[in-house]
Amino acid sequence: MGEEMDMDSPEQRGAKRPLEETEASGPSRPKRIKALDPDVVNKIAAGEIIVAPMHALKELIENAVDAGSTSIEVLVKDGGLKLLQITDNGHGIDRDDLPILCERFTTSKLKEFEDLSSIGTYGFRGEALASISHIAHLTVTTKTAGSSCAWRAHYGDGKLVPAKPGQNAAPKATAGRGGTQITVEDLFYNVPTRRRAFRSSSEEYAKILDVVGRYAVHCSGVAFSCRKHGDSGVSISTPSAANTIDRIRQIHGSAVANEVVEFEVAEKKLGFRASGLATNANYHVKKTVILLFINHRAVESTAVKRAVEQTYSAFLPKGGHPFVYLDLEIEPHRVDVNVHPTKREVNFLNEDEIIEMVCSEIRSKLAHVDSSRTFLTQSLLPGVQPIETLQPEQDAAAGEGAVSNKPINTPKTPATSKRPYENNLVRTDSKVRKITSMLTAAPISSPSHPGPPNTESGIPAASIRDEGLQYETTDRQPLRIALTSVKSLRNSVRAAMHNTLTEMFASHTYVGLVDERRRLAAIQSGVKLYLVDYGLACNEFFYQVGLTDFGNFGVINLDPPPKIVDLLSIAAETEQQDHAGNNDEEAGDIFANAAEVVSRTLIERREMLDEYFSMQISPEGELLTIPLLLKGYVPSLAKLPRFLLRLGPYVDWTGEQECFHTFLRELAAFYTPEQLPIPPPTSKDASASAQSEPATGETAADESYVAEEDPLIHARRAQMARMLEYAVFPALRSRLVATSRMLRGVVEVADLKGLYRVFERC
Repeated sequence: MGEEMDMDSPEQRGAKRPLEETEASGPSRPKRIKALDPDVVNKIAAGEIIVAPMHALKELIENAVDAGSTSIEVLVKDGGLKLLQITDNGHGIDRDDLPILCERFTTSKLKEFEDLSSIGTYGFRGEALASISHIAHLTVTTKTAGSSCAWRAHYGDGKLVPAKPGQNAAPKATAGRGGTQITVEDLFYNVPTRRRAFRSSSEEYAKILDVVGRYAVHCSGVAFSCRKHGDSGVSISTPSAANTIDRIRQIHGSAVANEVVEFEVAEKKLGFRASGLATNANYHVKKTVILLFINHRAVESTAVKRAVEQTYSAFLPKGGHPFVYLDLEIEPHRVDVNVHPTKREVNFLNEDEIIEMVCSEIRSKLAHVDSSRTFLTQSLLPGVQPIETLQPEQDAAAGEGAVSNKPINTPKTPATSKRPYENNLVRTDSKVRKITSMLTAAPISSPSHPGPPNTESGIPAASIRDEGLQYETTDRQPLRIALTSVKSLRNSVRAAMHNTLTEMFASHTYVGLVDERRRLAAIQSGVKLYLVDYGLACNEFFYQVGLTDFGNFGVINLDPPPKIVDLLSIAAETEQQDHAGNNDEEAGDIFANAAEVVSRTLIERREMLDEYFSMQISPEGELLTIPLLLKGYVPSLAKLPRFLLRLGPYVDWTGEQECFHTFLRELAAFYTPEQLPIPPPTSKDASASAQSEPATGETAADESYVAEEDPLIHARRAQMARMLEYAVFPALRSRLVATSRMLRGVVEVADLKGLYRVFERC
């Protein structure tokens, strides 16, 4: 018991480990001070700068942006611990600079200490690559504009090392593109304690995505992409031409991007300028998200975060927090960026005054847009009836002999929600079916009356019969198209995408056909009504279908197959007559031999047309099939002769990419719905017109004549209305990538909430 008391005595607490026995017996002596081994020093410094994979990536991204890159690609494996690779297209590194690239305090951005007061770049101390090389295997592949080849170098402990034991450590010439690729493998391989501290690779990957996302939002003109090793898709992808709001939409979602307001404030006396985007009162989340950049460097600031949250407390409900992107530019001599090894924190003069001015500007913007705040209301689901008192008439309707177990005078249940505003009572769900969708398809007559289908080719194959559209599938296997030209055309479509317009088409509800002659239709998106030029929309849509389904089109069988030269002759005669009517005799003579020339061109390329475009032509020049782009939609076969004629002069047959592009454009024009004439007045309109004038036999005969319409046009009008509603616009909703050129074909005609606000004031 006494021994236990001695163990717990205060004198024993906090005692250091005893010295060796030889020294413990002798007199107490002070320890000698020794210089640490350089390897230990470097590992300590590396642990201060590279705390996690995300810090290594942050340093590498900043170096890539400083190098003038316009495209940065990040590849990650096991959260960056196994592999962290960043590729840029910047100006690269000279071969002569590679030997000292990873030595400590080697940089191209500083010469004297005074340069720190005017630093305008991201990295400047020359420690990032040095620190990484001490705790990972580092490989650098770089090529400058003036170099004939790329150079690859391997580093360890800040020095060049051979790629394999026994080889020379000097940089090796290799193939590579302009810019620099830095590969970090086995991070913290020689610091096992630090490596074991990471809990999961998915958590580290989420931190890496946060870093990439922050710089992707801020760095305008720079394309960013980030993906996991082995994944075909990317986790983050922003094009270089995207603006800040589009970058926020792609990374943080449309819910944020649709509710942001811009702000900007500057003060010469304090030497700063601030701009950014902040969400309004319609958006709030459980955690504040602040993307703070001071002199274009991603940093954190507790003071800024606290002030922003205090500003929003008057606008958001309890527990709600905002999203803020703040770009703060301060005169370099007022900022000390050298206070933290990772440059995560910075100090600057007049911090409180600058933060107050920024928050005051945000507060004024929020107060200005607060009048347009949206309050969501909840209504009963379709088909659900509210609980009400059972009326005696309802019991009687159940039958005279029926016995009801429900009380007659049951008190009403208090309403849990207020009555929704009328401006919210709109149908915005496409799943709500119209009564016309429950009717069976009417027989659709075809203008050309082709015969029965040919069952030997095409996936799927379609034939047009008098009783309607019929489809069948074949055993032909889909082709995998990996042509560089097709991929390039697809990328050009994605680069021209308009995000807001694409979302509008993806969430729209078809309202109805407005004008068949001008090809206008009405659609609803949210609580807004739009007029859409469906001719322009279909032209772009069918071109995109041609790219996505390239080489795997279905076919429309033509039986009996017409001669191509006959169809071309019809189109050539029509064009010749049109030019003759315009007194263009030289242009009219060109079409004299056009049918023979174009027919010969198409027959010579019939194998390619069959393989890529499902357009089968027999050796005798018979057109057996044409491509089927959309099930349920049939193009106007009256446009077929002109489509074939334009394949001669308007398709570039010399180059692969231009050939595919021009052919698919002509195919899209062929599939675009044609303009139909204005429908004649109905019998009711005719009788009303007749009553307004003195009735004569001649007038009555004229009115009855006007009311009649060509049966083929009448059938096509009915066919077109049905195809637009049940085939074309559902396909636009699910597949269309709306491009900027389509903006001129969309007009907003009504905003229900805006109109309701006007009536509220009245």
